[in-house]
Amino acid sequence: MKNSLISIFLIIILGIFSCFITYQNQKSEVLEVYTPTKFGIDLNKDKIINTDKEIICADGIESFSLEPSEDFLDKYANKFNLSKIDIINMGYLAQEFSQKNILHKKVHLKLTNKISNECKYADIYSDNTNYKNLLAQSGFGVYNGEILNKDKYEKELSNSKKLNLVILNHHSNKYHTLDCEYGQKAHDKVILPIRYLPNDSKPCKFCHNFENKKHKIYKYKLNTDIINLPKLPPPEITITDGNITIYHTNFTQHLKPDSLCKTNECIALINLINNSKESIDIAIYGYDEIANVTTALTNAKKRGVNIRFIYDENITKNQNFYKSNDIIKNLSSVYQSDSENTIMHNKFVIFDDSIVFTGSMNFSKTGFSGYDQNDTAVIRSKEIARLYKKEFEQMLGGKFHKAKSKHNNSHIFNIGNSIVEIYFSPQDKSAKRIVQLINNSQKYIYMPIFLITHKDISNALILANKKGIDVKIIMDSNSTFTRNTKHEFLRKNNIALKCENYAGKLHSKSIIIDDKYVIMGSMNFSNSGENKNDENMLIINNPKFAKEFRQVFEYLWKMIPDKYLKYCPKAESPESIGSCFDGVDNNFNGLIDKQEAVCK
Repeated sequence: MKNSLISIFLIIILGIFSCFITYQNQKSEVLEVYTPTKFGIDLNKDKIINTDKEIICADGIESFSLEPSEDFLDKYANKFNLSKIDIINMGYLAQEFSQKNILHKKVHLKLTNKISNECKYADIYSDNTNYKNLLAQSGFGVYNGEILNKDKYEKELSNSKKLNLVILNHHSNKYHTLDCEYGQKAHDKVILPIRYLPNDSKPCKFCHNFENKKHKIYKYKLNTDIINLPKLPPPEITITDGNITIYHTNFTQHLKPDSLCKTNECIALINLINNSKESIDIAIYGYDEIANVTTALTNAKKRGVNIRFIYDENITKNQNFYKSNDIIKNLSSVYQSDSENTIMHNKFVIFDDSIVFTGSMNFSKTGFSGYDQNDTAVIRSKEIARLYKKEFEQMLGGKFHKAKSKHNNSHIFNIGNSIVEIYFSPQDKSAKRIVQLINNSQKYIYMPIFLITHKDISNALILANKKGIDVKIIMDSNSTFTRNTKHEFLRKNNIALKCENYAGKLHSKSIIIDDKYVIMGSMNFSNSGENKNDENMLIINNPKFAKEFRQVFEYLWKMIPDKYLKYCPKAESPESIGSCFDGVDNNFNGLIDKQEAVCK
């Protein structure tokens, strides 16, 4: 009898557990917040929104929004004694409310019979709470034509009037009042508080009359809010100290890639190629042709310069990111490719066995145009070039990844005012040195990075933060969908982490520590970057470089709104500035610009 009762109990527990698992499997992630009542929900769990089947609207509730419909304006402007600008102001806060409460949450849907051209309608449950009820009580929702929580509504309405929203046209870099017809017609536009404007933006002369007292108030607020922005010379900055020069692109100024080779990095590379006399050894992820680079390499070969080339074959075969590898192959006396599943991720070139060009920048239109945020170093040192050449020779001989040998000679070099450490993956286990520097930090650790998945580095950052070290991270938004990403783990442990909101990738792999150290190179802060891929990483001990690099970071931090400390915008959406008009598949889902539902 006792055994029977135990069996029955176990069966009941198993049944409850099975029901729980089934219920959990029925939940789907909210990947997009189009408006406070319209969402892209990943019903088939492929991380891509199918615009025909996965656009869901909350049933039985209306809301203030950034682009209110004429129907909403007709029904509620007079009823609630609100102007269109009041409604847009409330829509800005309503959008933030929805993103905070439902974006990237797992939700359960109860579909209704209602379907429109825009979406399917459903009751949306998050944490067993009907989202409709949550929105209705927030002060932003309109239920059966009424505001249910009047006190909350009045408070949020008062807050919304303090926003000073403007329309920023990124194409012209001009800002407009919300009712300006020129601002409303702009294709590449975003609505944002005036305090978030780029410091070089200019007012529209039609809607901002300088004789208008209201404009003077706007101008005063603009100056006081951005006065502390570092004065970086757009669109990029270059730092030099003797035999080392570091270049930073500025992706807040380049919203569309091109092949013009006008950035300082590209010009520097062309000059190095043109001045080469004997040899150019190229080890890069792949080549997406830049005509000026091809011409310079062609002329170098005609001069008798020996070109050798290493690239990653696997990425080209499977994803076709880099279509122009054959151009450099045909100019090379010898070439080698890595076709393993792990990648040859280096981006370095050695000139005449005496100069190294290296960093995070891929040899592509998105890299050389400054569309992506990158950091590149040019180091004039025969000793460092000799070490890089030994690494190059191993890969040229067909040894990649764990087949490579660790270099026995010193990897620490004194160059002018700098102490430079060189690490190669996977043989040097470079994350151990990164953790050591983090553990020894005294004041701050700032990281502009593409991604972070490395457990030991993440844990070291959390410990440093607990000790009172100022830890700040800016991360590429699209990388928040990377498997094993640590961004939410770091946020939950009180790390200040912003996701960028620009069209290009934040492609840097850098750390600045205590106005003393700069860490940079090709290596992402991941297990693959340290233990699998072919990578190179620099640690430069030089206060001048660190202080200037810190200013670059602080500039980017100021340019990204604080709301992205809480969540991450989609890489291709109106929130990612310029991404709906740049001709780039920013989130690698096969859809470009207006093909994305959120960009329509």
